Amino acid sequence: MTPSAKRDWLVPAGLIMLSAVPVIAGAARTAELTGGATVTPDNARLFASPVPVLMHIIGASLYCLLGAFQFAPGFRRRRPDWHRLAGRVLIPCGLTAALSGLWMALFYPRLPIDHVLVTPMRLVFGTAMLCCIVLGFAAIRRRDIARHRAWMARGYAIGLGAGTQVLTHLPWMLLVGQPSGVGRALMMLAGWVINLAVVEWALRRRPAKPTRRIQRRSDAPAGVLASR
Repeated sequence: MTPSAKRDWLVPAGLIMLSAVPVIAGAARTAELTGGATVTPDNARLFASPVPVLMHIIGASLYCLLGAFQFAPGFRRRRPDWHRLAGRVLIPCGLTAALSGLWMALFYPRLPIDHVLVTPMRLVFGTAMLCCIVLGFAAIRRRDIARHRAWMARGYAIGLGAGTQVLTHLPWMLLVGQPSGVGRALMMLAGWVINLAVVEWALRRRPAKPTRRIQRRSDAPAGVLASR
């Protein structure tokens, strides 16, 4: 593998590593809910209504892991068909993760360690993720690639918030223990804000170019079609 090819995979590898803890935790939760584990005060709300959390785990896990490969530009250029096929999987997975997350925020009882601010934060960022995916889909339907990439990157950043929240919680957990209350709410907020800040920085770091659009063959000038 050439040095440039190795660099092409650095970002996807980092995103997969960032997704690892939430994905593993989700797999453990799935095994708990489907394997007849003991019902406790912490998981009683999930056993009472397991479908939304299982949909969230499956949708979010596929979205984070498969979505990481969309951030390898060389791979996208070499395999455009794979990129489009993956997108057809990622959009429903992302929508499922966002909608199930909103449902859980609204209807699951709030955990004692969660401050009252956590629910509105989940609603805000869940709605924002949903809107980003819809806007990204609408952009690619218009053949507007630049806006499609920007909105999809923002939606992915929000979806990956749980991975970054592991990092924002880690120092506190190592030094003090399980965070709760306002401190936990701020650490969760930091995970989403950090991801969005990195995406906005990356989008603005790219050289300014005219908005790229794909032209349908049926709309292309005759001379263009004849030259192909």
